[in-house]
Amino acid sequence: MNQHIDATQDLYPAQWWHALPDGRLQCDLCPRDCRLHEGQRGLCFVRARAGDAMVLTTYGRSSGFCIDPIEKKPLNHFHPGSSVFSFGTAGCNLACKFCQNWDISKSREMDRLMDRASPSRIAEVAREAGCTSVAFTYNDPVIFAEYAMDAADACHAIGVQTVAVTAGYMHAEPRRAFYDKMDAANIDLKGFTDAFYFQQTGAHLAPVLDTLQYVWHETGCWLEITTLLIPGLNDSDAELDAMTRWLVDHVGPEVPLHFTAFHPDYKLVDVARTPATTLQRARRIALGNGLAHVYTGNVHDREGGTTCCTGCGGPLIERDWHRILRYELASDGACPHCGTRLAGRFGAASGHFGRRRVPMRVAVA
Repeated sequence: MNQHIDATQDLYPAQWWHALPDGRLQCDLCPRDCRLHEGQRGLCFVRARAGDAMVLTTYGRSSGFCIDPIEKKPLNHFHPGSSVFSFGTAGCNLACKFCQNWDISKSREMDRLMDRASPSRIAEVAREAGCTSVAFTYNDPVIFAEYAMDAADACHAIGVQTVAVTAGYMHAEPRRAFYDKMDAANIDLKGFTDAFYFQQTGAHLAPVLDTLQYVWHETGCWLEITTLLIPGLNDSDAELDAMTRWLVDHVGPEVPLHFTAFHPDYKLVDVARTPATTLQRARRIALGNGLAHVYTGNVHDREGGTTCCTGCGGPLIERDWHRILRYELASDGACPHCGTRLAGRFGAASGHFGRRRVPMRVAVA
């Protein structure tokens, strides 16, 4: 927290902070509770103190824009086959040693934020591009919550939906405000021991579990969960068994869970890539414990990418990576064979956007 802000940067008033008796300001956005002297930044690097107020230094600034398949978020039960307009900023409130987007989320160079766009401009471009939704992703949108929430309002005003891809590490008050604006979220459950969270991310497990339960049970936001399996760190049978039993008991059997493959990166370059057999083993454990929809990611695995009916067991959506191979689902999400409704958010078939990514530039507006 010893990084100082640049007075020439655009500063936007931040929510969720209070003054301490010793003169510091405490950020109340996430459980890190960063306490700042004049000019200091929080651990996330983008929330800072300027005078007697907390500010956000990345409002309206992005590390880039892309059109992605919604399955890349990953979301398999939220308008399958649709395209999503994706963007992020810089910084993160976790310190994951295995970060797969570390060049963005760990960035301390604000000149990486080359693209500027107002919330209304983001919504307009997404609609013009034919995207069903806008995703706040690449780095964690929790740390640019004010920008994401304003963009969500602009999207909803013109019929575009919103997606948060996040680690779910935030306090209760901002969590209520943030998820009230989101139509769907994919939340990382990075492991299932506090030791793993503390040693590998510098955070704690309990606030994430609170967020998962809150979003599923108390909001209208559709939820899916992702766990990146790292060999030797969070992939033991015992941990996977405990985690998936907890999800069934405390979230519910119909929440989709994605097990994705790790590749060596950032500070874990000496750890081997996750073999497909590990993902398949994790999937068997989760299914055996009662989760209805368990997927494998970052690998070619047609079985692990297929969505099946919970009534008759028949395949409804078959996938290979982010590509839909077969789609047999009514517009209301019902199985055409037995009529059982699939948990999720569906409408008219959204097409087959495929695996491609389309980089975008957004003119300032």
